[in-house]
Amino acid sequence: MKIVMLGAPGAGKGTQADRIAEKYAIPHISTGDIFRANLKQGTELGKKAKTYMDAGQLVPDELTCDLVVDRIAQDDCSRGYILDGFPRTIPQAEFFTAALAERGEKIDCAIDVEVPDENIVNRMSGRRACPDCGATYHIVYIPPKKEGICDHCGAALIRRADDEPETVLNRLKVYHDQTQPLIDYYKKEGVLRPVDGTKDMDDVFTDIVKILED
Repeated sequence: MKIVMLGAPGAGKGTQADRIAEKYAIPHISTGDIFRANLKQGTELGKKAKTYMDAGQLVPDELTCDLVVDRIAQDDCSRGYILDGFPRTIPQAEFFTAALAERGEKIDCAIDVEVPDENIVNRMSGRRACPDCGATYHIVYIPPKKEGICDHCGAALIRRADDEPETVLNRLKVYHDQTQPLIDYYKKEGVLRPVDGTKDMDDVFTDIVKILED
């Protein structure tokens, strides 16, 4: 079961990916985690990526793809995996499709969590984070027991810069420009499966499970 998660920032794809990973006992893989692991371990691929990052440049698509392919070759991916945040662009998707083909593999399902932009702005502007322990909340969906205070450590909660409405709109523009074409790409590949991300989180998960088990 090789799955790609698609959806705008704040659509909830990371939450759903965690639940899929738990239910099917397959790893939830993000490119951020891969980069951190390779940099920490000082791998050859990590060293290559670091030269670009140290120069303030984006890591090239082909190298990013190599890092992902190296990760999915590990033993814990033998039963499948969920990719979250990769591919981000058509070139990355093309590199990845070609790399999988060399291994005699392909993506089984690209799940697109669909949420209108205005819903995402409302969702993300309601998110709150603890600057001390990193716990996250939402003023409507996951409120802290005491307004504005972290349940775990008692610190005052903040709204991160990333969740400010103006920043969210900018991130959505980047998503629509760069990443949304992937929806058409995976539709042509015949593996795109859209789900209504405006539903309750449990209902969205139920819909995804139905797709995967069909």
